[in-house]
Amino acid sequence: MNKAGKHVQNEFILVKSHAKKEEEILYDEVKMPQKKAEQAANDQKATNKHRHYQLLACCLGIFCVILLFSIIAVSVYYRQCKPCQKGWEYHQSSCYAINNPDTAGQKTWEEAQEDCRGKNSDLAVIVNEDEKTFISDNSWGSSGLTGYWIGLRVENWKWKWINGSDLAEKSWITQPANNGYCVISVQNQGWKSVICRNKKRWICKKAALSV
Repeated sequence: MNKAGKHVQNEFILVKSHAKKEEEILYDEVKMPQKKAEQAANDQKATNKHRHYQLLACCLGIFCVILLFSIIAVSVYYRQCKPCQKGWEYHQSSCYAINNPDTAGQKTWEEAQEDCRGKNSDLAVIVNEDEKTFISDNSWGSSGLTGYWIGLRVENWKWKWINGSDLAEKSWITQPANNGYCVISVQNQGWKSVICRNKKRWICKKAALSV
């Protein structure tokens, strides 16, 4: 090939190379906005996802706060309106369970006290005349020697309450303090001393919820 032909060939190669570079530059210029658009779209998706999680966390937080206030409100309502649980009578900041089973379900004094302990209470300890009247009024349908055990019995020839204190009002029971005897409350008849192993109904007592 003569010099003129080689020169033309070199010029052609040079032009072709230059055209290829321009094509690559043009392709990169076209591709760059696409990459930026894709990156912007990905960034927007990440932002939207982050906002979604923030919104979800906010909603959960609000729900937890509402639930907490609801629980507190229910608790306050229960304590204000129900100082005693169902089946217990309220009087003078105390709750009383009047256990009135038929003959087969009646208990000795010790058995009755055990039943009260199972209810987080004790056989009733009476502290004043008003409470004594309340206990008498709730000794339903009792008469004679058929009454309700309360928390008073003889220990070492003395009348003692279940909490260990002595009976202060001696006039509340006039019968002698003989060992092995406990006290029942009889409706409209006061208290009577009977053998502790006899089976009777019974009255439990415990402190009421604060109101």
